[in-house]
Amino acid sequence: MSTEPHEPEDVLDEELEDEEPEINGDSLDLEDDAVDVAADERRGPDKPRRVTLRIRRKLPGRRLDKYLHARFPRMSRTLLQKLIKQGDITVNGKPTKPSYEPDGGDRVVVVIPPPEPYDLIPEPMPLDILYEDDYLLAINKPKGIIVHPSHATQTGTIANGLACYARSLSHGDDPFRPGIVHRLDKNTTGVMLVAKTDETHWRLSLQFERRTVLKTYLAVVEGWPQLDADVIDAPLIAHPTMQDRFIVSITHPDVVRRISKHAVTEYEIVERFRGYALAHLHPKTGRTHQLRVHMSYIGHPMAGDTFYGGHHVSELSLTGRGSDTPITSQQALHAYRIRFTHPILEKEMQIEAPPPPELHRLIQLLREHRSLARQSG
Repeated sequence: MSTEPHEPEDVLDEELEDEEPEINGDSLDLEDDAVDVAADERRGPDKPRRVTLRIRRKLPGRRLDKYLHARFPRMSRTLLQKLIKQGDITVNGKPTKPSYEPDGGDRVVVVIPPPEPYDLIPEPMPLDILYEDDYLLAINKPKGIIVHPSHATQTGTIANGLACYARSLSHGDDPFRPGIVHRLDKNTTGVMLVAKTDETHWRLSLQFERRTVLKTYLAVVEGWPQLDADVIDAPLIAHPTMQDRFIVSITHPDVVRRISKHAVTEYEIVERFRGYALAHLHPKTGRTHQLRVHMSYIGHPMAGDTFYGGHHVSELSLTGRGSDTPITSQQALHAYRIRFTHPILEKEMQIEAPPPPELHRLIQLLREHRSLARQSG
């Protein structure tokens, strides 16, 4: 088997729609209007990288700077406009303007500047290690902590803790995400994979890209879902007025295709209670807040998820007595299990993360006080 490093960060694959996988540090959300037709030879981390795109069809109303920002979300529109004006982004070999609307057959060359020098600050922190070998490790991410910093001086993230814990981590184009193959939201707990070597990183990334990684989330949802299992295929868009919030797009199909992001979630109900249900959720795409938005969309938001229509749950509300303090301070969602092929050893892996105490207590109270068997008895 070849061990030559794969460069998915330069391969703009029209099939890849997940935001979650980190492709050697680059997370690309791609539509079918562009594919990569050429990439520069391997360059060092301090050298610029050139990517050539071919536009498949005319994009009416889509400015070049906005289009490229969607292709390269870590590059700001201000930076892209600067690169266009100084000639580092060309169309068909000629200088262009940020307002240019790409046409079918256009060849767009983007010279991506190297990242600024950095030093990720190692920071001691307790890490719940679920699995570890010479190539990768898996952690049980706690709530209330983000995965990686957004600037060199930020601390208190999982990446800072990993930099302190591990003797080696994979490198990538993003200096603030060493070892990070995929992410979890700040308040989502559970299993997360970390690559120790570059080969491990690109091989794991390829599994995420091909959607052969099977993820199972544990969630307590409100109400009585009509079906025991179903697939939610509903595209997501950013909320028009509320920052960091997403909604299901129900506009005209042509509009949906241009501005929304394909999102699919499978779910199955594994246990029912009076007023609640315990569900296994299987995301087939990796959109931000996807599981929370989808469950809210079908009328069953997650317990504790007030951002998407859920309600606080307390011992008093469940049992009629005790404290009215919310049992969980965030959505009742936990990345419970991940299945994948070991990128180096090529054996099937399944890693599970036990639920955090708050979620465990919530489920225990539901079983003790909201059991359907208890009601019928």
